[in-house]
Amino acid sequence: MKNPFVTNGYVSPEYFCDREKETAKIVSLLTNENNIALISPRRLGKTDLLRHCFGQPEIKEHYHTFIIDIYATSSVRDFVNVFGKAVLDELRPKGKSVWGTFLNVLASLRSEITFDMNGQPTWGIGLGAITNPSATLDEIFSYLNNAGKPCLIAIDEFQQITKYADDPNIEAALRTHIQRCSNAHFVFSGSHRHLMGAMFTSPARPFYQSVTLINLPPISVDKYAEFCLEHFERASKHLDTLVVTELYERFNGITSYMQKVMNILFSMTGTGEICIPSMIDTAINDLLDFSADTYDALLYQMPEKQRIVFMAIAAEGKAKAISSGDFVRKYKLQSASSVSSAVKGLLEKDFITYDKGVYQVYDQFFQLWLQRNKL
Repeated sequence: MKNPFVTNGYVSPEYFCDREKETAKIVSLLTNENNIALISPRRLGKTDLLRHCFGQPEIKEHYHTFIIDIYATSSVRDFVNVFGKAVLDELRPKGKSVWGTFLNVLASLRSEITFDMNGQPTWGIGLGAITNPSATLDEIFSYLNNAGKPCLIAIDEFQQITKYADDPNIEAALRTHIQRCSNAHFVFSGSHRHLMGAMFTSPARPFYQSVTLINLPPISVDKYAEFCLEHFERASKHLDTLVVTELYERFNGITSYMQKVMNILFSMTGTGEICIPSMIDTAINDLLDFSADTYDALLYQMPEKQRIVFMAIAAEGKAKAISSGDFVRKYKLQSASSVSSAVKGLLEKDFITYDKGVYQVYDQFFQLWLQRNKL
């Protein structure tokens, strides 16, 4: 590859950093018929880790694997649509004998499936065509339970199902399906620790004690430095490891941010040259400039009260007690009640995060851009 610091998903083991212990644990649990809940903040590489695990020979050669991202879903109908499409997309390259079995089971939507000029099926189904989501979900699970191979399904951003207003019993329905589906095992991946924790550790919830919980920490700074150094040296470039140490500290070890900066630094460093810490700010500023129009638009689209509170949190960095008189006065906010209302909206839209009493801007590049341009 021209640039080994991949920023757009999983490519191959060569460009995947560490996670050896996590990979071994997940592969062992799944091949021994366990379900898993994988929890970590977004941008730490959960999905890439799952793709890496599913690419291991003991899984790749013996299982059908599916990764379903439900982050953008807001209803059971959305969920069923994304689930069905992911299954068909994964089966399509394996030939008609494989995908045909799925379509034969999918009676409720069979007439909606289209075919291209090569006879390959396409999931071009609009939400309006899914008139009975429950029936279609039954059919998908029926296929999984009778597929030619055992199945492994990773559902990414699983906490999203708690927001489906059209069916408050979706957790119980899914739990029942999964209990009855002996041919499939699941990874429930999520980034909202408190929502995911409540789903799997509360005795009142359907998924209570149904999984092995894995909390994914950041990759260690030593492992990431080793990974970066190796790829620089392969390209006949050199790297001062203080670059990695500084990036790790700035971005709290969050892989996505570090990879994006390292991608720029790698491109800035010529053959035979050395990448040094003084280059970091230039690389970050390049990234912020790339996204400036997007950040401007997001800020403009926020309701005024949310925008003011959002910028106060960005200015604070790690904001605590944001409804207190001190915080309200410091940032000249309207009132404690208006702050609470604004925060609710910002959390719902994932503009900010809340963990252990601390509010932060979710996108660290957005925060840096605000601090550079608006604060």
